[in-house]
Amino acid sequence: MKRTVLVLGLSFSLISVNLFAAPFALESSAFKLNSLIPDEFTCHGKNSSPPLAWEHIPPNTQSLALVVTDPDAPAGTWTHWVVFNIPASVHQLDAAGPLPKGAVQAQNSWGSSDYRGPCPPMGMHRYVFTLYALDKPLSLNEGVAKEVALDAMTGHVIGTAQWIGLYQK
Repeated sequence: MKRTVLVLGLSFSLISVNLFAAPFALESSAFKLNSLIPDEFTCHGKNSSPPLAWEHIPPNTQSLALVVTDPDAPAGTWTHWVVFNIPASVHQLDAAGPLPKGAVQAQNSWGSSDYRGPCPPMGMHRYVFTLYALDKPLSLNEGVAKEVALDAMTGHVIGTAQWIGLYQK
């Protein structure tokens, strides 16, 4: 009986520690989670990047990387934007704003190194904004292939946060 009480006490103790840990979080003031992305941030508007903000990055984060994908694209996951080497001291990207000093863009699925907004050929698509906390900056140049940037992140991700928006023509 004492053993059971001790185990339950330990379990409660571990749970309460996790309840106080702040999760790594990403959001956009332009649209709510799992809601429609405004036209301004799509191919039907200004095709500019939406505002994004994050908090509670993991300790020991040395840089951040942002990858925006459409997992519902007819030909498979389509990459709209890849930005890496965002300084850990940065906590937001402004709408259509310049990237912070040191941040670098890789090629998207169109082969360009810039943000390309949602533009689905048909139907409702999900657009997944994933922010990666990395334990080091990536030693890559502007315009590298997205696969090269993603491969360089392997083994260096210490946390992730996601925000999902929807869009259809």
